[in-house]
Amino acid sequence: MGVSLTKAAQWTSSGTGKLELMPMNESLLKEVLRSVEQLVSRHPQEAEHVFEEPLHWSTTLVASDFKTDYDISEFNVQSHEKDSEGQPLLRLSPPTVYVRSFSQLSKLVHLAADKKLEEARTCLEENRDAVVKILGPRFADILEREDTQTDPVDEDTAKDSEVKVKLFRLLQNMDRQLLSKLLEEISEQVRLDPAAANNDVESLKQFCSGGDERVLKSVRYTSDYEFSNGCRAPPWRQVHGEICYLIIEPCDTEDLHITCSTAGVYLNAGIKQEGAESGYERTSDTYTDLLTLLKSRSPYFAEHINKQMPKKDMTSKPQKSQQLPSTQKTQQRKSVQMEEQGQPQRSQPGGKKYEPSPRWSNQGLVSPCGKVEENNPGQKKKQATGAKSKMKAEFSLSSLPGRMTPQKSKTPAGAMTGELSSDSSTESEDEELSDRRLQIKTEQSPDYWQIYKLLKFLKRGDQTATVLCLCALLDLNLMQEGCQLDIWDIGGIEVLLNLLDSDEVKCQIGSLKVLRKISHNMLICQTILDMDGLQSIVKILDRPYKDLKALAAETIANVARFRKARTTVRRCGGIRKLVKLLDCVPNLANMSPNQEKDVEVAHCGVLALWSCSKCNRNKEAIRVAGGIPLLGRLLKSPDVNMLIPVVGTLQECASEECYRIAIKTEGMIKDLVKNLSSDNNELQMHCASAIFKCAEDKQTSDLVRKYNGLEPLVSLLGKANDKKLLAAATGAIWKCSICKKNVAKFQEHKALESLISLLTDQPIDVLVNVVGAMGEFAKVAANRGIIRKCKGIKPLINLLTETNQALLVNVTKTVGACAIDRDNMTVISQLDGVRFVWSLLKNSSTDVQASAAWALCPCIENAKDAGEIVRSLVGGLELIVNLLKSTNNEVLASICAAISKIAKNKENLAVLTDHDVVPLLAKLTNTTDDRLCLHLAEAIGHCCMWDGNKASFGEAGVVAPLVDYLKSHDSTVHYHTTMALYQLSKDPNNCITMNEKGVVKPLILIMGSDDEKLQDAAAGCVRNIRLQALAGKITAPKKFSVGTAKSCGKRL
Repeated sequence: MGVSLTKAAQWTSSGTGKLELMPMNESLLKEVLRSVEQLVSRHPQEAEHVFEEPLHWSTTLVASDFKTDYDISEFNVQSHEKDSEGQPLLRLSPPTVYVRSFSQLSKLVHLAADKKLEEARTCLEENRDAVVKILGPRFADILEREDTQTDPVDEDTAKDSEVKVKLFRLLQNMDRQLLSKLLEEISEQVRLDPAAANNDVESLKQFCSGGDERVLKSVRYTSDYEFSNGCRAPPWRQVHGEICYLIIEPCDTEDLHITCSTAGVYLNAGIKQEGAESGYERTSDTYTDLLTLLKSRSPYFAEHINKQMPKKDMTSKPQKSQQLPSTQKTQQRKSVQMEEQGQPQRSQPGGKKYEPSPRWSNQGLVSPCGKVEENNPGQKKKQATGAKSKMKAEFSLSSLPGRMTPQKSKTPAGAMTGELSSDSSTESEDEELSDRRLQIKTEQSPDYWQIYKLLKFLKRGDQTATVLCLCALLDLNLMQEGCQLDIWDIGGIEVLLNLLDSDEVKCQIGSLKVLRKISHNMLICQTILDMDGLQSIVKILDRPYKDLKALAAETIANVARFRKARTTVRRCGGIRKLVKLLDCVPNLANMSPNQEKDVEVAHCGVLALWSCSKCNRNKEAIRVAGGIPLLGRLLKSPDVNMLIPVVGTLQECASEECYRIAIKTEGMIKDLVKNLSSDNNELQMHCASAIFKCAEDKQTSDLVRKYNGLEPLVSLLGKANDKKLLAAATGAIWKCSICKKNVAKFQEHKALESLISLLTDQPIDVLVNVVGAMGEFAKVAANRGIIRKCKGIKPLINLLTETNQALLVNVTKTVGACAIDRDNMTVISQLDGVRFVWSLLKNSSTDVQASAAWALCPCIENAKDAGEIVRSLVGGLELIVNLLKSTNNEVLASICAAISKIAKNKENLAVLTDHDVVPLLAKLTNTTDDRLCLHLAEAIGHCCMWDGNKASFGEAGVVAPLVDYLKSHDSTVHYHTTMALYQLSKDPNNCITMNEKGVVKPLILIMGSDDEKLQDAAAGCVRNIRLQALAGKITAPKKFSVGTAKSCGKRL
């Protein structure tokens, strides 16, 4: 929110107005919202910090949008939460809202729902000094300096609260992440090419020598530092497409300060130092290359450069103007984003600008490219080869200044008729095409010239010639990458897409057959998407011709491997149209030719849906369109080729709960289990993956067992060479083994032994699933012995040194389950397993911390000389006490459980007490989480065994919250709370507090329990209170009726 907001964001009026409406700013706003949500969820204490000044802006929310937690009076709203001075942390006085903490800011964002981006935009626009208002000017100055080495805790800031300093560091880290995320997004969408700019600079330096013949005095960079991506511009300028800055000294004019960017080159205001933002402003038109800019600014350079060109050519190889042979006046090619393949973009030759085709002009979609020049072969020969731009890397995003995403121009087939022969300029144009290929790849395929001629005829021929050319193209090996790139390079993609807009079915079929094959190339898929070809293909799904539908769907399946392509299919109604294609009966014994064609169309349709289903919104669109029952019907097909995409789509969609429920209720589990026995590994893998995602539900897991699916899953473990299949099978076994009945069934087929053999030399995803399954198996006592006998404990301990967090969570769970067996615990101790598990408490993941703490509990309880083992871990007790400061309830519960085990040893309890375990436990007592209450009460009870801790707990205010724990509906909470209260009641002052809080009545009710230990503890606590009452220190407890006493027992 510091550098990212002031420098990376794009503002109107040179950075002093509002945020421009562009994708980059939208990405920034989304990242800011995500970062605020993370701050509130992960750092609740810092999120409650009250801002120095409130953030205020004009909101679209009204009083009726606020529900609970707010005081609402007519149009005004105030939050219940207030600061130390009694001021509300959120106040709405329409139309202005005032917010004074991140927690309130997060709540307001949730209330805004689909308007949250608009709210974030307005908030940032009206609070340009947001950091100053949040932290104050001192912290804001440090953040704006971007000084990563500066420690904010100096003499001045030391006076501020610890929470404020932590919040500063969080905002500083957020700022870096925002800037890094923007740079990453730009680098994924746009290919920077600093190498091309560097080549131009090195070539210009050649003209600075030669004495009197030189045409330039000097060429130098403003910065010698080069980033890893080759750019010399600072990161916050790289997001605007800037590569480097030059100072060029001509022989006849003043020094020229030049910015080289991916959009071209232009003069800047004179960059003196990187901090001065005004120096980056553009002060001239944008030129395609340095040569053109220098010619326009230096008459001396323009006059003498042509004389020098034969001696010192600007390029390593001559490049000529590149234009496909055509009698049309419009250029039918567009620049293509090629970041997927890392290929350079091709710029327009000689700085020419082309006119959009009449089709786009008539619709008002004119690109700012200017007019076209007539194709004049004579003129082409006169063009200087050195005048061509070498700026190969260009932003092709419409969001960046100076560029618009180019529109495609299509020419219907048959619109141009001509001779199927070469004209007089063919030889010259062939040479130009050859030169242009140097920018793409160094070698031509053997069929290059044949493809060139066929595409030329496609553009000029009538319907018959078009069909013949398409047939000839299909006779070539279009699955070969060389042929695919030839078609792309010559401009064939647009020609083929033009044919889709014709009314001739044969031409459309031929075009789609070619596109279906060549669209396996990622570069061509990107080109089709950029040319809006996907919309044309989706429209064909409405045509009545089944062959057309099948080809269109299969082409969509290839192109939709891009996220943007999947989004495009959904937005133009493609999901609904594809789902309609699935309506057929695939399992008829005797099908008519028409029915077979329907099945073929359905197969192509499900292939396309499979590609599209990798997007969550598309999954929902498939469901809404009625795709689930149709997929369930196709799942009964006997054809493996049909089943693979069907099951692939289902397992992809099974990440959504609605699909998991449908798979269970629509009877698909039976078919998935049946196909586990297929001979096709890919089908088996997808079926196992679907079960993996669904079997965590108990009913689904029972259905897998009911349909005899457990044995096939175990048999898949034998296919260890197929890692994807192995990962899916082990995952399915893991989730099915959550049910104990399934574990018993698995062991009939020796599943545990097979899993143990997979603990070494496997990918991480396989290991995660294997260890997870072993953890479920180890919950059965007999299986813990099998793990030891099969020597599975040592590889488990070895896995504790891995870094994958999901793996560490599962390994610690499994080690903890094994440690319940004392013989296993002996092996774990010999392998130093306790130390490895304890070291995981330092892990940054709260899941790993919690899992490690839970594993320590049985380890400490069942280890021989557990007290000595714990004390031998240097800093171990201090580490575990410090984790009581965590904000994660699962971590706190597990740490309390571990402390209750450690505190059974008096020497360890003494060390815990020295590390202030008592006040830290006391701070946690105001919780409503039953699990935390249970283990917290247990830890307090055991810590009371050390002299002085009982009184310390009382002074820390532990007694009153513990009495409230007795109101819980969980009997185990009652048990451990009663035990803790009994220990605390041994201090007279605690008895007074207990009596005041009304503990006697619930304790007398607990005395009626069947558990003798619980009865004794409750009775003992009441006895201690009664003794203090007899001593006159407290008022005697309320008397109860005889009936109540009889019903509660006579332990008192």
